[in-house]
Amino acid sequence: MGNRNFIVGIFVLAGLTLFAIGLFLVGNRQGAFARHVEFYTEFKDLSGLTKGSKVKVAGMDAGQIVDVGVPDSPSSRFRIKLQINEKLRGLVRTDSVATIATEGVVGGTYLLVRPGSTQAQAAAPLATLPSREPVELSELLERGLVLLKDADRNVNQIGAKLDGTLDGAKTTVANVNDVVVGLKQGRGTAGMLLRDETVASNVRQSVTNVKQTTTDLRQASGRVDAMTADIQSRGVTKKVDETVSSARDAAASINDSSKQVHQTIASATRPDKQGVDAGTNVKETVSNLNAASANMSEDTEALKHNFFLRGYFHRRGYYSLTNLSPDTYRKDRVFTNPANERAWMSATELFTREGNVEVLSPEGKKLLDAAMDKFGESVFDRPIVIEGYSNGTDPANDPADPVSSSRHRAILVRQYLQSRFQLFPSNLGIVPMSNSPPNGLGHSEWDGICLVFLRPQQ
Repeated sequence: MGNRNFIVGIFVLAGLTLFAIGLFLVGNRQGAFARHVEFYTEFKDLSGLTKGSKVKVAGMDAGQIVDVGVPDSPSSRFRIKLQINEKLRGLVRTDSVATIATEGVVGGTYLLVRPGSTQAQAAAPLATLPSREPVELSELLERGLVLLKDADRNVNQIGAKLDGTLDGAKTTVANVNDVVVGLKQGRGTAGMLLRDETVASNVRQSVTNVKQTTTDLRQASGRVDAMTADIQSRGVTKKVDETVSSARDAAASINDSSKQVHQTIASATRPDKQGVDAGTNVKETVSNLNAASANMSEDTEALKHNFFLRGYFHRRGYYSLTNLSPDTYRKDRVFTNPANERAWMSATELFTREGNVEVLSPEGKKLLDAAMDKFGESVFDRPIVIEGYSNGTDPANDPADPVSSSRHRAILVRQYLQSRFQLFPSNLGIVPMSNSPPNGLGHSEWDGICLVFLRPQQ
């Protein structure tokens, strides 16, 4: 007995479990357990909508109608309360429109809410959405029948008018045929003129004369047009006007300039307060300027070679490499100091050829940019020496002249750095080194470029 009760209990428990699962699945499919947001909308005609009808947003099942308010007068409207799944709430805007749609031709009716625009705000809960009344199929059929009747009536009227027009056209054609036959037979004044050969000959001659006169007039008009076009193309009238206007302006300008010159000469030649004339003052001023300039040049050159100030001028880029030979450069401790920072770049990395001319390659420009960026803003205040190296195999230059080739490469790099980083020309120097770097720098030979960032002098 105990086992039987146990088995019955298991069956009852299993049945309740299956019932609960089925209830959950059905409720989940119908959206009973989802969170909803309620809205309102109004219609004059429900067209089959009832409580429990589906609600779709943008064609997707979103909820159902939970209440239908019946109007109290013919002028009022049915007020429908609907639920929409909270996941689709973002599509419902203040300009969303609710309408009644059907599933297929004979399917059930449901409430369709069209998504609003992104410019409109989201509709608040319990807000009344705008609606659009549905169009009944019977109403469409009635309108179609009315249109067909109107079309049939118009066709009948047009047919009657066409019949009358065709009858009139036939009568006109018959009259014209009678007139033509009469003219051919010589009846009437026009017929007599047509059958008289003398009149016909005179008419032909008159027509010929008129044609000849017209041809002559056209030729004369063409010549006049050609002359006019030639004058206009040469701009004769415009040039005449411009010449006259320029002559007037020039005359006025000459008169004004003459007056100003006279006034300036009178003011400049007038003696000063000490009674000295302008010519004497100008001569003394020029003499003083020449003397001051010469003294300043001598003082500056002396400062450049001063032991204590030489480092300052080196840092400011006033050290000129124009007259410095490569051999002297290799022995100068200012440039060959191991403390100077150097960037060695080979010719294959920097240059490419356009025809027989060697130019900087895009990869070479990026390599130079990286070398300059490494030192940051300090490159604008530090003198930079561009050492050019070549083994003499560049076809753009004489293979037997590596000095010319190395100088050409250094000039290309200097031009790019100056235009790319807006460096002062006085802070950039070039030295053609053939293919022999200074001793003690780790390279016995080199083919390419070396950027030397001089160490600031203490």
